Amino acid sequence: MRQKSSFSNPLIMWYLNNLRDLPWRKTKDPFYIWLSEIILQQTRVAQGTSFYEKFVDEFDDIFALAAADEKHILKLWQGLGYYSRARNLHSAAKTVVNEYNGTFPNTYKDLLKLKGIGDYTASAIASIAFNQPHAVVDGNVYRVLSRIFGIKTPINESKGIAEFKLLAQNLLDVDDPGTHNQALMEFGAMVCLPQKPKCQTCIFNHRCYAFNESKTDLLPVKIKKLKVRKRYFNYLVVDYKGEATVIRQRLKKDIWQNLYEFPLLETKNDDFDNSTFENFIFQELSIKGSFKLRKFNEIPVVHKLSHQTLFASFWIIEPEEKVEELYPWKDLKSLALPVLLQNFVDKYHLVN
Repeated sequence: MRQKSSFSNPLIMWYLNNLRDLPWRKTKDPFYIWLSEIILQQTRVAQGTSFYEKFVDEFDDIFALAAADEKHILKLWQGLGYYSRARNLHSAAKTVVNEYNGTFPNTYKDLLKLKGIGDYTASAIASIAFNQPHAVVDGNVYRVLSRIFGIKTPINESKGIAEFKLLAQNLLDVDDPGTHNQALMEFGAMVCLPQKPKCQTCIFNHRCYAFNESKTDLLPVKIKKLKVRKRYFNYLVVDYKGEATVIRQRLKKDIWQNLYEFPLLETKNDDFDNSTFENFIFQELSIKGSFKLRKFNEIPVVHKLSHQTLFASFWIIEPEEKVEELYPWKDLKSLALPVLLQNFVDKYHLVN
């Protein structure tokens, strides 16, 4: 109990004096808290805030979100990345409307049943919106607790996940869990930074293992497991008389599912057989008659994702005759495109 109060009390006091003025902190409505938590997964607060405000302006409540077209939601999400979050957001909204009559479930157990909600998000909503004693553990919390308490167990292994969850739960202020959780996450975001933490002014530096042992750069411990996969994308950009192109939805379970893209030929590397490429053009696009072909970018565009690096080349195809599936260039703005393709479209229109 003493360890809990000696940790939670100064932490909450620091938070009340230093918290950032963020829009989702002005409400206890679980809809807005859930929305902010989903947006902020894998996203910096500075970037996520504008998307949060965009969604709040667009959707007054969960009924409006559930009733929206997925294409519209993906378009609003464009640029935020990890698009499965947007699809899960829409699915969860429908579940709340259809199975809970639009009233957000108020228990940790029921929150976990919603698509896209795991332990962290369920704990955050349960504690902040419903004052339930569930500790959150995210990247900020791992960092703060590992450094202060000198925990060397890897945070991406089951043993570490369980150990940190137990410690966070034991330290939680059960009388005000929402404030405690927000304070701990805010402290990690503002003081106990990944690089160059503000140790000299830290309220815990007198008891922090990492600071006193000069090991802040070694904690938390994370075992590297995944190799970065390299992929080579060749986009076939049809430009029919500067008026229309061919665009398709990505339906496979892969990156950018349900977003839109130009016809794609993925190859093992950036050196491939030209005849294969030409055959693909004819078969994939059903081009009849002659056409001009040129490469838009001589050097592939490098686009990095969490565990993949894409090398993208854009091939401009100008057919003499109309092809099937033509879509007006001017209407592309209504479709959700991956940032890689949106950047190309913006640049292509500037130079053409």
